Amino acid sequence: MIKSIQFKIGLSFFLFLSVMACKPTVDPTTNMVGLLEKTFKKNSVKENFYFPNSALVYYDSLLNINLSFEEKMECLYGKGITLLALGREREAIQAFELVASKLKDPYGSGTATLMSKLALAYLRMGERQNCINNHTAESCLLPIRGTGIHKDQSGSQTAIKLFTKILDRTPDDLSARWLLNIAYMTVGEYPASVPKKYLIANLDKDPVTVSFKPFVDIAPFLGLNTKNMAGGLIVDDFNNDNLLDAVTSNWSLTEPMHFFTNDGKGGFNNLSNSSNLGKLNGGLNIMQVDYNNDGNLDVFVLRGAWMEQFGEQPNSLIRNNGDGTFTDVTVQAGLLCYFPTQAAVWRDFNKDGWLDLFIGNETSNQRATYPSQFFINNTDGTFTESAAKAGCRIIDYTKGVSAGDYDNDGLEDIYISSAAGNQRLFRNTGIKNGIPQFKDVTQQAGLDDIKIKTFPTWFWDYNNDGWLDIFVSGYAFGESIAHTMCSDALGIPHTGSKLYLYQNNKNGTFTNVSKAAGLDFPVFTMGSNFGDIDNDGFLDMYLATGNPEFEGIVPNKLFRNTGNGSFMDISVVARVANLQKGHAVAITDIDNDGDQDIYVIIGGAYPGDYFHNSLYLNPGQNTNRWFHLLLEGKESNRSAIGARIKVVITENGVKRSIYRDVNSGGSFGSTSLRKDIGLGQADIIDELSITWPRTQKTQSFYNVPVNQSLKLIEGQGTLMKLELPILKFIGDSSKIPMCNPL
Repeated sequence: MIKSIQFKIGLSFFLFLSVMACKPTVDPTTNMVGLLEKTFKKNSVKENFYFPNSALVYYDSLLNINLSFEEKMECLYGKGITLLALGREREAIQAFELVASKLKDPYGSGTATLMSKLALAYLRMGERQNCINNHTAESCLLPIRGTGIHKDQSGSQTAIKLFTKILDRTPDDLSARWLLNIAYMTVGEYPASVPKKYLIANLDKDPVTVSFKPFVDIAPFLGLNTKNMAGGLIVDDFNNDNLLDAVTSNWSLTEPMHFFTNDGKGGFNNLSNSSNLGKLNGGLNIMQVDYNNDGNLDVFVLRGAWMEQFGEQPNSLIRNNGDGTFTDVTVQAGLLCYFPTQAAVWRDFNKDGWLDLFIGNETSNQRATYPSQFFINNTDGTFTESAAKAGCRIIDYTKGVSAGDYDNDGLEDIYISSAAGNQRLFRNTGIKNGIPQFKDVTQQAGLDDIKIKTFPTWFWDYNNDGWLDIFVSGYAFGESIAHTMCSDALGIPHTGSKLYLYQNNKNGTFTNVSKAAGLDFPVFTMGSNFGDIDNDGFLDMYLATGNPEFEGIVPNKLFRNTGNGSFMDISVVARVANLQKGHAVAITDIDNDGDQDIYVIIGGAYPGDYFHNSLYLNPGQNTNRWFHLLLEGKESNRSAIGARIKVVITENGVKRSIYRDVNSGGSFGSTSLRKDIGLGQADIIDELSITWPRTQKTQSFYNVPVNQSLKLIEGQGTLMKLELPILKFIGDSSKIPMCNPL
């Protein structure tokens, strides 16, 4: 009897173990999907101003109860604002007009904001009817002309009447003046029909007239013009076929990532679903990283930026499996955390050949604090948080992070941009027990001259002297973006922030050279990046602009580096001055023809502010030479991030050097780790030197031919030539039609 019971118990236990062994475990990607869904549900409340759906339910519930006249008008106004955020402009107009009809003087000093919102709603309706629903390659490009001019002009024409009435009552309303000029442009009547007293002159011109071949937005023809809200972008090779692919993200937790692979035939394949990337939602910023040194680029997603307590969203480390699929490994890697952020950087900070991670989180008020994090790569797929031990644990409203060896000591340093005005430079002083030791040298470096809100940033050698300089964009609006832009255009003093360029003095200090460089004016940069769009060997930059407010429509900016220490605004002539909200940017030669193209995520913070992404194809500006260089680390990290490249050329009898670092560019947008380097009129590369990040050993090659793509594996003595096809995305790129609607 006892033996029988023992047998039954043993059999039951065996069956239990068998069942447990056969029970399928939840795969980590599905687990992250579940975490994101829970986070979304938690944050779907009326207090979350970036989730207007709940606010709309709230206002409708209030309007169903007995309210005083003032309370009802206030609720209707709030409902109108919410409907505008949702992209339901016609209903917003109805709400605003109902309120206006109940007021004795809707243009009075106490209610002028109502009429401004009504005018804005009509302007937005015109944008939806034309720029979105009948999108062309010229939609919303300043100056608006050609197929960008609205066919259905009813929205803009009504907006013009309303903004004019507002200005007649309050001529110093510079936001209304800015939007009035834009509205006239949408109907093809700028500047001729703008009342002289309200005209902002020369919005359709660059500051200096130069010859430049215009870029063309080819995204509509390639299926890359996905409708996006604010989001991230990576352009790089994710399947190791030496062709550049694209990954995009959307900051909304209801919107998925997209993955487009280059087919090598002039098109892209949307593999979002089959790759698993399409299962994962959210992420204002994304970046590529080969965290496990397996030769496959992985993806890191940053979530929760700007949202304060509603930004308590998990980041994602997504492993590239090398077979066309990706797996979220955040939990297994030890990186699961719910701190709001969009700012991070990967570098081999401790010189062990594996990439470590610094994350700058956002503490925007005293309600909760979110300290920065520093993760040491354990070389086994996991990470250990070590910010306190490394001396880089800060509590700040971090908006941008960049890494580079600014003092040329072979160690990677960190620069931090802050929305609280606390820019910081951390110098890597050495490594102790496998952990780098950082020291805050901001004051000593002369970088404490501004105490103002800033956003994107990067290290770069803009003047090719072999020492890394720093760029950071101000992000203080003044009264509003539209008000500040109008003020600046009219020469009226304002409190908006500007662009800041710091030249490396080669002695551990920097000098603010923004004014001398021609950059001391407001741009309101969000996403941005740098590259060499004319192959002269000097780095140029594209700045994508805006803010969450619908009034914040300002042109994206392309600045050409003149090579003499200054920059020239060529946004208009280059046809890349998009007025819609610009976010992540990548600048790289996506069609392998030798010149660098610009891919930008377009769309705002609210569901009603989505737009189409753009890929601006460079038609080729001149006969300047170029080459591509792909590096592969062996002792150093596999992607060779942090490697230093020096190119010596002779141009028109003058010898000069060009310097590049291997990285993905700026803090908001990720360019290919393959370096595309312009060579001016050089007929040959006199010397090509690569200093590897871990060992600091330098390999040099001489008399290297130009106009080709090369690869170098660390330690090997030969440059390998890559045979890359020149892609014709739409036949002859110079003849791409400009009027094909979606």
